[in-house]
Amino acid sequence: MIWLAWRQFRVQAYVALGLVGAIAVALAVTGPALVHVYNSVVRTCATHGDCGPVTQAFEQRDHLLLIGLTVAVIGAPALVGIFWGAPLIARELENRTYRLAWTQSVTRARWIAVKLALVGLASAAVAGLLSLMLTWWSSPIDAVNGDPYGIFDSRNIVPIGYAAFAFALGVTLGVIIRRTVPAMAATLAGFGIVRLVFNRWIRFRLITPLHQLSAFRVPVPGVAFGPGNGTLNPNDMIISEETIDRAGHGVGQYGGVGPNGIFGFSRLHDGATKLIGVGRCPNKFPVSVIPQGFTQHIPPTKAFSKAAQECVNHFDLRTLVTYLPIDHYWKLQWYETAFYIVLALALTGFGYWWVRRRVT
Repeated sequence: MIWLAWRQFRVQAYVALGLVGAIAVALAVTGPALVHVYNSVVRTCATHGDCGPVTQAFEQRDHLLLIGLTVAVIGAPALVGIFWGAPLIARELENRTYRLAWTQSVTRARWIAVKLALVGLASAAVAGLLSLMLTWWSSPIDAVNGDPYGIFDSRNIVPIGYAAFAFALGVTLGVIIRRTVPAMAATLAGFGIVRLVFNRWIRFRLITPLHQLSAFRVPVPGVAFGPGNGTLNPNDMIISEETIDRAGHGVGQYGGVGPNGIFGFSRLHDGATKLIGVGRCPNKFPVSVIPQGFTQHIPPTKAFSKAAQECVNHFDLRTLVTYLPIDHYWKLQWYETAFYIVLALALTGFGYWWVRRRVT
């Protein structure tokens, strides 16, 4: 049975092996040069005071290759589910060739177990190799970008979990639908929906996020305070950044007041100034800054910035940041990988049961 399963799968295996080998050669050729430039130029740019142009040029180095590899790693699990998982059993059921195997002293349990083990392990191996190669090759670029959570889905071990889940989903849908093309379409849709739902509503619940409360700082044009008004690590994952008043009610987001990070003032008819979305400021503002009935962002003048901060302090505005620190990165990698593998095992068990009990 193992020999038969290999003969049925060997063409796909050779194609995947060839593609992975070609990518490995490309990375082996370009990777050492990338590391050399990073160590000799980028890491020493601070001593020459030209880090801006240097890092910008470095990020553009092999840019198309990086994009292609990232797309390959992100897309590989879906392709595995569509072209390896969905047809694996569905094609046999559709063509009724499974009956021949079952009459050759091969039990149902052994028939499906060998297929699942052989192709399933190959799926996880391909996704894992692609991810680990990309992680190694892009490590200098990732160090410059400094956004590990932004590239979370295409690095390290989580693509293995994605591939295992996509494969199991494809097999299960193929067993139930019993038609190859519809099963492939359903696998693509199902995998996309699960990934979307997980990324938006489940990922941040795998690990309890941290919260930081700090005094609200008046935004200044051209000056970026960073997460938590510059008090957090730039590599932390910011889940939400909310502006709250003294009662704890939300009055703004994204470092401002209002739903879109807007921050502005308007002149009232009696000459007083209003912080838009909050209320009337008790202190005086420079008269020439805000014309009657006009709303504007804070201009970079010391007098206005001081008056604006006094108004903000009066309302006791604070910034509440919900985030995952960078030292939770690997914990989240393991938790998310385990989540998808558990889903894959559950789907595999269901498909195994369905073939043994429902397929005739």
